[in-house]
Amino acid sequence: MKKIKYYYNTHTLRYEKLVTPLRVKLLRLFGFLSALLVSSAIIIYLYNRFFPKPAEIEANRRYELLKENYTEINTKVKSLQEQMAALEKRDNEVYRSIFDANPLPDSARAKLIEQKKELDKVGKMDDNTLENDIAKQLNNIMARVTYQFQSYDAIAKLIKNQDVKLASIPAIQPVSNKQLNRIASGFGMRIDPVYGTPKMHKGLDFTASQGTPIYATGNGTIKSSGFSESGYGNHVIINHGYGYETLYGHMVRIKARVGQKVKRGEVIGWVGSTGKSTGPHCHYEVHINGQEVDPVYFFYNDLNAEQYDRLLKIASTGSAKSFD
Repeated sequence: MKKIKYYYNTHTLRYEKLVTPLRVKLLRLFGFLSALLVSSAIIIYLYNRFFPKPAEIEANRRYELLKENYTEINTKVKSLQEQMAALEKRDNEVYRSIFDANPLPDSARAKLIEQKKELDKVGKMDDNTLENDIAKQLNNIMARVTYQFQSYDAIAKLIKNQDVKLASIPAIQPVSNKQLNRIASGFGMRIDPVYGTPKMHKGLDFTASQGTPIYATGNGTIKSSGFSESGYGNHVIINHGYGYETLYGHMVRIKARVGQKVKRGEVIGWVGSTGKSTGPHCHYEVHINGQEVDPVYFFYNDLNAEQYDRLLKIASTGSAKSFD
């Protein structure tokens, strides 16, 4: 039962019932509600502060797990980067140098690479930052691996081209010369046998009986085949590619035809004395990028070191006169 309060009224000299004014009641109610709201806010804050939601708990758990794994992943990534660096160094300093290929610049190999101090930053990274950082490093390595494969493909082509080039370079004598006694006139200034005046002899003269086979000294394509009014008579010119051409003059008969593909050692004609010639022989020239060079320096494929040395001496001390 609610207690009834009284107070003594000095004006009426009587005890009267105490009545609380409505304004006071409203103020008390407002104060109570305010205190309730403040208390609720404090409780909610403390709950959220010290009692995280399940989603936040899971996110924090994933974050901590990611941080634990990051160091191990980063170590593996660094190991891969070191291995790639070793492969790139070997590629530049060994493989590409063998075939005279330009080294690949680091900027071309690793355009996306940025060196980081990962371990110092791990504590400040969130989930996305950690994942993005790992993804970026892996993408860098993938880009380097892809570029390295492209480099190896280029080297494989160089190897293939090198084989083709080696087979195309004129590397044997145009006529059989096992006794090394067929070179009659070497490369250089000689006395013209017809006019008796000094003249540059742009090749080698190989003496042989008429009808002796003449061989292509390297793989190539027949560029010219026929009679020349310039003094070579029946002649053949082979384009070997890579800037190399060879000329074979004074043939009695020509076998090769323009546009024909020939292999080293294949018969292209036979020794004769057509054109400006004083006797049966094969006049042989080697051109590199349009410039005549001494053919004797190319006879390394069918001679040993001793034979080659003898041939050099013979070519340098041959007849002062040429056959053409």
